[in-house]
Amino acid sequence: MASTNSWTHEIESAVTAPRLFRAGVMDWHTLAPKLAPQIVASAHPVEGEGGVGSVRQFNFTSAMPFNLMKERLEFIDADKCECKSTLIEGGGIGTAIETATSHIKVEPAANGGSVVKVESTYKMLPGVEVNDEITKAKDSVTAIFKAAEAYLIANPDAYN
Repeated sequence: MASTNSWTHEIESAVTAPRLFRAGVMDWHTLAPKLAPQIVASAHPVEGEGGVGSVRQFNFTSAMPFNLMKERLEFIDADKCECKSTLIEGGGIGTAIETATSHIKVEPAANGGSVVKVESTYKMLPGVEVNDEITKAKDSVTAIFKAAEAYLIANPDAYN
């Protein structure tokens, strides 16, 4: 019987919540191939204009254990810097994972920066074990937001 599991992760950033949310979440399909070309070969919208129901695809280099991932946006509140997405293809769906969702919220921090809060919930296929995949996932999420942060610090007029 497949079991449902989850993990949470927090990342502190010197960048304000709205800028980091726009760059690291909403427009990551545009920035990722530029900021992390060693991981993301290309990315593009598949359906929609970025609202609920929109689907985007990320194509990965050999650095990743799978070559693509498609995610559907299930919920978004840009004013609260919060969204939820579901993995619908690639990324282990059908081979190791039955379902996977991510909930991301970027909250303002007292120091003027922000804190990214990520909760991932997934259901493994029967007989599949989770080994170091959670650590890899947390490291990947951290790398995404740190790349977006570095870009935003270097480009203070971007995503204002």
